[in-house]
Amino acid sequence: MPEVLVVDDSKVMREMVVACLRPYPDSRFTQASSGLEAIEQLSLKPYDLLVLDLNMPDIGGIEVVEFVRGQDHLRNLPIIIVTTRGDEASRERALQAGANRFMTKPFTPDSIQGAARALLEKTPAEAPRG
Repeated sequence: MPEVLVVDDSKVMREMVVACLRPYPDSRFTQASSGLEAIEQLSLKPYDLLVLDLNMPDIGGIEVVEFVRGQDHLRNLPIIIVTTRGDEASRERALQAGANRFMTKPFTPDSIQGAARALLEKTPAEAPRG
């Protein structure tokens, strides 16, 4: 049963991501409204997928990705960045920091479901980047 942590400072966007991913079989969701809250949630229980915004008021998405990749027990956690930043520099920075996927808002339900499925059904070493 996949445990998914959805992090965005917009409640509407968090709910939209959850609604898009809810059809994934037996998935359970936790929501966080900031980077700091995400880090707190990651210390409470294991997750199978992290869906993360870049632009947040306290700790940004890149810093959360760097934190995750720096922790031995989280190092292989698949990460999807979902952001309004569509520029190539933001994409490259997120992927270099360790995100597995980079998606711009608005996204389609099929696109985020496909990204989640690809990451959840791969072993950590096989998780694609891009």
